This record gives sequence, C-alpha cells and structure tokens, in this order.
Amino acid sequence: QVQLAESGGGLVQAGGSLRLSCSAPVFGDTFMYYAMAWFRQAPGEEREFVAACSWNCGSTEYAGSVKGRFTISRDNAKNMVYLEMNSLTPEDTATYYCAARKDYYTELKLWYDTWGQGTQVTVSS
Repeated sequence: QVQLAESGGGLVQAGGSLRLSCSAPVFGDTFMYYAMAWFRQAPGEEREFVAACSWNCGSTEYAGSVKGRFTISRDNAKNMVYLEMNSLTPEDTATYYCAARKDYYTELKLWYDTWGQGTQVTVSS
C-alpha cells in the first residue's frame, strides 16, 4: 500500500524553480491531523530537515539553508502537500522525501513514522 508518494523532481538549472508534490492517500479523512514535512538526502550525506508545517500550514518551519527560497503548503481536501523551490542552487541537489507524523511537526527525522520513497532533484550549474 502506498504510504506517501512524492513527484515533481527533475533536472533544473541553477536559479530555476521546481514544485514537489506529495500525496498521502493512506490517511484518508484523518490527513488534517498529521503534521507534514520535507527532508532531503544528498549522496553520502545524512538525511536533513528542509521544511514542515502544521495541520493547515498556519505554522511552518524551514531549514536556514532554504528559508526565503522554499515554501511548504498543503491542501487537506486533496491529501496533498507541496514544496515550492525557487532560486535553486547545485547545493539543493538531493533526493527529497515527504514525511508525516501525528499532531505536531519537528525537525527530527526519527519522530516521523510515515515516509515516501523520494523524488530526485538535480540542479546543474
């Protein structure tokens, strides 16, 4: 059964933009009770926090490296969460993962119990 499914990754030039999507059919009508987050992992690196939002994204948090460039949003009617990425740099190259946990968000990946399989983002210089 699909837990979370990311899409929207690809190859983009530095300075460009991408919009990642994550669908969460597994939660059905309870999706709004889950905090959602995006993490990323570059080759040879630890998986790191990127962004997170509360049940309606009224509260959000971003990693310092993406603040002002990335925007997390969600559509609870569609069980979807998005990551709008602007002004991309080669340092943003990574596999991006969507994650979910009940109630409140955190930057700590170990607290998330539902993950997608990831979508690759490659930024060329």
